[in-house]
Amino acid sequence: MIMPRGSDQLLLPVNPFFIAFTLAVAAAFNMLPLGRVPAMPDLLAVVLVFWSVHQPRRVGVGLAFLFGLLMDVHQGALLGQHALAYTLLGFAGISIHRRLLWFGVVEQALQILPVFVLAHAVSLAVRMAAGDMFPGWSLLLAPVFEALLWPVATLLLLAPQRRAPDPDQNRPL
Repeated sequence: MIMPRGSDQLLLPVNPFFIAFTLAVAAAFNMLPLGRVPAMPDLLAVVLVFWSVHQPRRVGVGLAFLFGLLMDVHQGALLGQHALAYTLLGFAGISIHRRLLWFGVVEQALQILPVFVLAHAVSLAVRMAAGDMFPGWSLLLAPVFEALLWPVATLLLLAPQRRAPDPDQNRPL
């Protein structure tokens, strides 16, 4: 099998409990009472897109929708605002996962940036249609920060799956 250029080694299968743990930790970080800062990156969105790209059969649109409803209820936002944005993120991640994995991490971050911009634009459009005020132009920084977090998320979330670089009698592969 030809390996994609972006991956330099074979990865072990991902543990489903690790996926659930990372999603729960990202949701907990989003729920920290830091105030409403429009430029704050959405860590749950980054982790959802990451797992929908790397494990599209385990993390999909339905799970993204449930986490979106959770964030809507937590933030007191219009019910469905985050759910719609996260659902679009999950769908986009699943749609581009085969193509995206052929690129390096920096190129992946550049290609995932429009997806984050679209999700924030949809969320802003829903919020503005409901009569909320414009949060300011610093909102444009959030997708950039999320794209900058993509290499960090890749490094941290793929770390448990990496094989040992030098095989020995205890690690034959």
